[in-house]
Amino acid sequence: MLKKILGKAVTTLAGRDDFAIPKHDSPLFAGLDWEKLPKHVAVIMDGNGRWAKGQGLMRTAGHKAGVKTLKNILKTASGLELDALTVYAFSTENWKRPEVEVDFLMNLFSEYLNKELQEMHENNVQIHFIGRLDGLSDSLQKQMREAVELTKNNTGVKFNIAANYGGQDELVRAMQKIAARVQAGELAPADIDEALVEENLDTYGNLPVDLVIRTSGDMRLSNFLLWQAAYAEFYFTDVNWPEFSPECFVDALRDFASRDRRFGGLNEDKK
Repeated sequence: MLKKILGKAVTTLAGRDDFAIPKHDSPLFAGLDWEKLPKHVAVIMDGNGRWAKGQGLMRTAGHKAGVKTLKNILKTASGLELDALTVYAFSTENWKRPEVEVDFLMNLFSEYLNKELQEMHENNVQIHFIGRLDGLSDSLQKQMREAVELTKNNTGVKFNIAANYGGQDELVRAMQKIAARVQAGELAPADIDEALVEENLDTYGNLPVDLVIRTSGDMRLSNFLLWQAAYAEFYFTDVNWPEFSPECFVDALRDFASRDRRFGGLNEDKK
């Protein structure tokens, strides 16, 4: 019974429409160690379809509910003054889904930009898109360019939306750009280092990913930010994305703050 009550509470908090950007003294942030928060958080927003099935609804209802969750998580990230939030919206593998679902997702994407862009701009969010964007419709690409242009001078959280994105595809594209420069005589193979690779990634200009969150129980990266998450911490939860509330997000950050990050070295206290 308690589990059912808590489940309903989480759903309400995750999808509420009146959620505002929380301030530092918000009860939501009680007990947070602000000095140990991640700067760049990446999220694999999984479980929309599973949530809908569990509610006796069509998968499309889960995707709509997931958009509400995303809006509130972005506001939470703004309240926390994170440097960047990167979300996995549509992967290069998602084209394998039924055509009707893909079409719905693309339309939902366009609708999200139309409806939420101005508010994100007013909230000082800087929007970026990563992935093979030329594989999307001309109209959606135009919306993306307009969103980037409108928000390019904002100084708040960098909101990176991965659309038609795959980590392996990103690395291949980066290697192709570097190889072209080598072929043109602009670079020697010995000039290729980590910094050069990063310069050719979609996320260039962002800090490395500190924390990857995946909802809905699966424990894998699914081709997401393979380079950028090299030393990221991982947080997996059984909560489906539509039920992933701001409270759940902050719990993940509390868990991150408790970890001992050594980046291949040793903690002085544990040698």
